Amino acid sequence: MARTVGRNVAGPLLFLNLVMWLIVLGFASWCLNRFINGTTHHPSMGGNGATSFFLTFTILAAVLGIASKFAGGNHLRAWRSDSLAAAASSAIIAWAVTALAFGLACKHINIGGWRGWRLRVVEGLMIVLGFTELLYILLLHAGMYSSSYGPGYRDDEYGGGVGAPGIEQKGTHGGVPEAVHV
Repeated sequence: MARTVGRNVAGPLLFLNLVMWLIVLGFASWCLNRFINGTTHHPSMGGNGATSFFLTFTILAAVLGIASKFAGGNHLRAWRSDSLAAAASSAIIAWAVTALAFGLACKHINIGGWRGWRLRVVEGLMIVLGFTELLYILLLHAGMYSSSYGPGYRDDEYGGGVGAPGIEQKGTHGGVPEAVHV
């Protein structure tokens, strides 16, 4: 039970983030399409001077966020140090772009003007995703501090090298330990 604490917490958070990213991608794509077509007079649209930048970075963050959740799902399935590296690195990149979109969402709100409900939903979800994505990254890296939260970065419980279960050291050959299968 102790070895799955991080897995039990990161799993639901990963799923929640994936659902929010899909909603953000759908709404931001719709808003960007309306903005490009010049139909900002639609009751659900509106916008201001930051809208094009905000929507561009939001769509980029959403695509990276969805891709990182696939790597995170693979890590939750395997729960090994090598899958942790892929999940954590993609999540950090997704969070970095999310932080940019988060800042643009704050600027978009600060400029003001009339904004439709879809734009306000995208703004709100980007602010929430900025924090939940950071929490997800912290949960992925919690295994570095304690193995009860996830696979550690120096976890050597698998593999075929020295220190793996079922392998003893026989002696050294040229300064390199020789392994003998037991």
